[in-house]
Amino acid sequence: MIDPGGIFARRAGGKTAEEDRFDFGESQYDVCVAVGTLDTVNELPLALHMVHRSLRRGGLLIGAVAGGNSLPAMRGALIEGDRLDDRAIARTHPRIEPASFAALLTAAGFHMPVVDVDRVVLRYSKLGDLVRDLRAMGATNVLRQRPPPFSKSAAKRAREAFEQGGTGGRTDETVEILHFLGWRQ
Repeated sequence: MIDPGGIFARRAGGKTAEEDRFDFGESQYDVCVAVGTLDTVNELPLALHMVHRSLRRGGLLIGAVAGGNSLPAMRGALIEGDRLDDRAIARTHPRIEPASFAALLTAAGFHMPVVDVDRVVLRYSKLGDLVRDLRAMGATNVLRQRPPPFSKSAAKRAREAFEQGGTGGRTDETVEILHFLGWRQ
């Protein structure tokens, strides 16, 4: 068990490590299950290569990550808030598109890669409620260097933009979960 989150790793009796900075060894494992970790590594191609190297012949990588066009309503609201201060700041980590993920699996040496997308629609009345849920999941900004905070007026504009994007007092928010697998030949 290896997890980039120290709490998760300790609770599972595993090691804390990031997939792109850890040598798993060569031909050590039959299966690698990567659930919700590969979307935050710095060097995804390297991480996939390291996992591929660690699998035995016929080994399987299977997992899921948030990606694609996840959180479009929130991202749009944050951009609207930043416009008040005449700036555009990356406030969410980059997401990988399904076709790009399949290409990266192939480039790392995986055979017969499959990437499927599961779209989950959530409904929120307030941007703050969505942010609260993301924080509770540990799914907010994981970067050490934080973007500059919103001004009060920009934060208010972001909240308004989110609420205006909805109907019936609730805004639809979508999370795209990329389910993937690939085999080592």
